Amino acid sequence: MHGVFDIVGPVMIGPSSSHTAGAARLGLMARKILGEPAVRADINLHGSFAQTYRGHGTDKALIAGILGFTPDDERIRDALTIAKKQGLDYHFQKVQLEQAHPNTAVIHLIGVTGRTARVRGSSVGGGNIRITNIDGYEVELTGMYPALITIHHDRPGVITKVTQVLARYEVNIAFMRVSRHSRGEMAMMILELDEPLSDEVLDECREVYEVEHAFAIPAI
Repeated sequence: MHGVFDIVGPVMIGPSSSHTAGAARLGLMARKILGEPAVRADINLHGSFAQTYRGHGTDKALIAGILGFTPDDERIRDALTIAKKQGLDYHFQKVQLEQAHPNTAVIHLIGVTGRTARVRGSSVGGGNIRITNIDGYEVELTGMYPALITIHHDRPGVITKVTQVLARYEVNIAFMRVSRHSRGEMAMMILELDEPLSDEVLDECREVYEVEHAFAIPAI
């Protein structure tokens, strides 16, 4: 069943839900994953994104999202100028990716404290997005739900410990995905939730011994 936004598209600035609204959400998701303002953005564009990114305003939309603007923000039109004023150094490059959606971007960000994030995602139509890789971990994240992301040691019982924290606070899990590079090393878990996490719950998840890093991402 489709909702009204699947048919007519989201409220947005720009000519295309895929090339502008979706692109803005991709940039915004990358910014949320980074967790701080970015000072540098290297963006690789594939397929249709690479072919038409200037004409459809995809470049402006991606940078707007990285600046923290939502798809309906009128500042999207001036995002490139605003980025320069705010000290965001950005660069676009056309690439060819294997088996990738035609509206795909790989966004490398460096934050104000030196933190980095590499996010690969696609704009899949109607302003909807799908994040498929975060820092080398294969994931699936839509931004439609608030999420908890953990980076943890791949050991028995870690997932149970984290989900027990959520259960204790009656936070329901909508979707869950776990990815790892190899057995027994580091893993990433993404839990899409029915409600945003409080700071108290997030702090308890961070206290799980095997968890190296945990952060929350709001729905966008």
